[in-house]
Amino acid sequence: MSGHPVQLEPSWKARIGDYLQRPEMQALAAFLRAEKQAGKHIFPPGPEIFAAFEHTPFDAVRVVILGQDPYHGPGQAHGLCFSVRPGVRVPPSLENIFKELQREPGIARPDHGCLTPWAERGVLLLNSVLTVEEGRAGAHANRGWEGFTDAAIDALNHGRAGLVFLLWGAYAQRKGRLIDADRHCVLKSVHPSPLSAHRGFLGCGHFAAANRYLASRGEPPIDWSLPPHDALVATAGA
Repeated sequence: MSGHPVQLEPSWKARIGDYLQRPEMQALAAFLRAEKQAGKHIFPPGPEIFAAFEHTPFDAVRVVILGQDPYHGPGQAHGLCFSVRPGVRVPPSLENIFKELQREPGIARPDHGCLTPWAERGVLLLNSVLTVEEGRAGAHANRGWEGFTDAAIDALNHGRAGLVFLLWGAYAQRKGRLIDADRHCVLKSVHPSPLSAHRGFLGCGHFAAANRYLASRGEPPIDWSLPPHDALVATAGA
């Protein structure tokens, strides 16, 4: 997409790779190329568009967090919903996520907003729309990404059992129509945005509830803690 060869992680490619050949996805690829040729800045960078799948292969998924579209400020988006690169100021919604983690299960606020360690522990951090134009939230909505990410959720719904889906806000909950709540654990609340977090996100207990559900199935909990910035950067550079 966007001029870069598609590098969809193999286990995901086996399940949803064919979707990329659909006419609407070809039209999306052409749109992204034209936008870049027109000099528009598209986030995240091309090689990171499919980062959520790269960091969390299909059979490694244990929890799914659904976002809407990437951050649209320079240097923020890197392909994982709610996450920003190390060293980038933590956005308000992520600050509220960290507040809820402090409340329950009592995890200290990290000194950065990079959630890559979560992704590598089985938390699929999936936006519904995988690209955005700089400074224009929602600019790439209804261009085709929604059907592709629906296909990913549908594959998880039918191909896996006992996953935890965290659906924060009306947008994520509409996408949740694809999930069989008898087969998976579906947790819903308002969005962690400052506009809504105090109406139910803060106090929702989702992180602890996810781990209780996993434990009920005899599975280990998710480690929701994040390493310090310096350790994360050192690991990335190793």
